[in-house]
Amino acid sequence: MEDQVWDAIVVGSGITGGWAAKELTERGLRVLMVERGRPVEHIKDYTTEHVPPWKLPFRGKGSRKILDEDYPIQQKAPQLNETNWHFFVKDREHPYVQAEGTDWSWVRGNQFGGRSLTWGRQVYRWSDLDFEANARDGHGVDWPIRYGDIEKWYDHVEDFIGVSGQAEGLPQLPDGRFLPPMEMTCLEEKVKGDIESAYPDRRMTIGRVAVVTQAHRGRGPCHYCGPCERGCSVGAYFSTQSSTLPAAKATGRLEVMTDAIVEKVTTNADGSRATGVAVIDATTRERREVRGRLVFMCASTIGTTQILLNSGGENAPNGLANSSGTLGRYLMDHTIGLGALGFYPGTSYPGTQGNRPNGIYIPRFQNVGESKPEFVRGYGYQGMAIKIGWSAGSMTPGFGAEWKEQLGGPGSWMFMLSGFGECLPDANNRVTLADERDSWGMRQAKINFNWGENEKAMRKDISEQAVAMLGKTGALQVIPGQGFGDGGDAIHEMGTARMGLDPKTSVLNAHNQSHDIPNLFVTDGSCMTSSACQNPSLTYMALTARACEFAVKELEKGLA
Repeated sequence: MEDQVWDAIVVGSGITGGWAAKELTERGLRVLMVERGRPVEHIKDYTTEHVPPWKLPFRGKGSRKILDEDYPIQQKAPQLNETNWHFFVKDREHPYVQAEGTDWSWVRGNQFGGRSLTWGRQVYRWSDLDFEANARDGHGVDWPIRYGDIEKWYDHVEDFIGVSGQAEGLPQLPDGRFLPPMEMTCLEEKVKGDIESAYPDRRMTIGRVAVVTQAHRGRGPCHYCGPCERGCSVGAYFSTQSSTLPAAKATGRLEVMTDAIVEKVTTNADGSRATGVAVIDATTRERREVRGRLVFMCASTIGTTQILLNSGGENAPNGLANSSGTLGRYLMDHTIGLGALGFYPGTSYPGTQGNRPNGIYIPRFQNVGESKPEFVRGYGYQGMAIKIGWSAGSMTPGFGAEWKEQLGGPGSWMFMLSGFGECLPDANNRVTLADERDSWGMRQAKINFNWGENEKAMRKDISEQAVAMLGKTGALQVIPGQGFGDGGDAIHEMGTARMGLDPKTSVLNAHNQSHDIPNLFVTDGSCMTSSACQNPSLTYMALTARACEFAVKELEKGLA
């Protein structure tokens, strides 16, 4: 393999790495995908998919000792539990450094497929409200693209992955290519009607989710069985294993290398072109170089940044592709944890059949038309109606026969709204390299991050509006959310190798191509120029597909 020169090397096998492998192989390139984690085979390695809790040592909850010792950061991810902690890194084995005053949760899944096995699957298009935001209010550099440049790529991605959703005709949240939507519960329908009647400028819709509701491209429809985060054998939810990997393998032009930690991107003598990547065998620590005509970085925002910073040399003392000095800067995430809970005791609304892997969405409404002077940008809400289960008795005060009788059935309903707020790009929020090294000798990533005044001002409105909306729905009690979340808690980190028009202020051009190195492309979350408030993965996938088409054409012309 050392003597072979691949047409393209893709670093990372998660959501964007899988898409890069699919698009490049289908366009005729021979591709090597390099993954730092272990192999995971579809179906075979979903070892806990339908294991009931009583067959697990800690009934699915996990040992507190193991969680605190091995997963002190990873356990902040709501998906992690005893059934799937094998899809998350052990923090003590994969350390990183946080600058003084920083609380950042770096949630990682170092295995083939990455976090595509455990992600929340919410997929929303961005609009020109988002792509024009930086230019409009002066925070960050202007995006080099607009919605019209990426619209057909959203179509392309949605047609392939399968997105269940409902068209709403909102300019701030463009509609897509949808499979039949999932049903709302009766309480959700009531809350939707009450909110939209009280607030004509607001809309509540079923979530747009990368889970197929009918047979789609060889994948089976969702069974509503519930444990999506353990792996999905029928392939109902989109992952590398269920979708992009089979497509890439079908071309016969893909090879996968696992347990291979990319240490750096290698270059020619003058540093003007990438020649491949240097890898470390995760088990033996043996080092070697693999060569390629194109290099696609899809190792996750912080992972890609760490590698590029570590790739510096005599020609690039501050890191590879960093003539602008912006590599590592402008780290962003979404604020979460704020919103409200409404309680509806005594109601007997029926739920949906099974366990619906989806919730509701209230798209952004602030600063869409009339401005909100306290802050710029906006936020959206995700949430759902939740039937309080048999454990409701543990929260119900009382004693005696009547109290015991009340505990004989499941509890009443509550409705949750959780706001996702936009984070402005800030040069002080950044990833650098620490002096400390990991088990493979690489300098650890060092993260410096703090929420800004705009995020803090938005926080108040997110909570107040959620309380006001649920107050219009007949809830007998509404409790505001008090959390704000650390950086990284939304698991939407992005922005450290941003796209831009000017090579002096950005790392990448309009096609995710390095300004400095024409055969180096970055298409994971690090490429983002702003964060919007929508879940970003659909945009990552669309940008990746678009970049692949451009890269192949440039390669054919000898320019990349």
